[in-house]
Amino acid sequence: MFFVQMSGFPGSGKSTLSREIIKRTGGIIIDHDIVKSALLNSVDSIEVSIDGKLAGKISYNIDWSLVDFHLSLGQNVILDSPCLYGELVDKGTKLSVKYNVKYKYIECYLDDFKEINYRLKNRERMVSQIEEIKSEAAFKHTLQNSKKPSNYRCITVNTGQPLENYIQEVLDYINN
Repeated sequence: MFFVQMSGFPGSGKSTLSREIIKRTGGIIIDHDIVKSALLNSVDSIEVSIDGKLAGKISYNIDWSLVDFHLSLGQNVILDSPCLYGELVDKGTKLSVKYNVKYKYIECYLDDFKEINYRLKNRERMVSQIEEIKSEAAFKHTLQNSKKPSNYRCITVNTGQPLENYIQEVLDYINN
């Protein structure tokens, strides 16, 4: 059994890679964008506004409750989220210890401002997802500040390549 924590800038290919991993290994994906979008759509439907930071915190609490529940059932789980906060790594590593599962951290890395913007503008966007990056400096800052676990081996995949070029490396990493 495993718990995979995905990381990467929005549009870097986390969801695409997560779906391919689960298709080949079985398990479930907890997609932060789905949870946060559902929350935002729910409060919008009752004409209540909610601060973006609060929506994010509530969504992450739901994400972690779902991760905990599915790990308790003995399922492989992937958390699809940018992983910009150290507390996310801490929670992920603690849950993997709690359920005695392999902890894996995969960073989807694409250091191409134009390509990321192209992907963001051309995907089917959920309400919680950004439509484009306004500042290349902010993009670079976010790329350089993802949080990684210090006591676990992590991998970074260049998602500017076709998925077929790195999927086997990812599966080998998860299985070892």
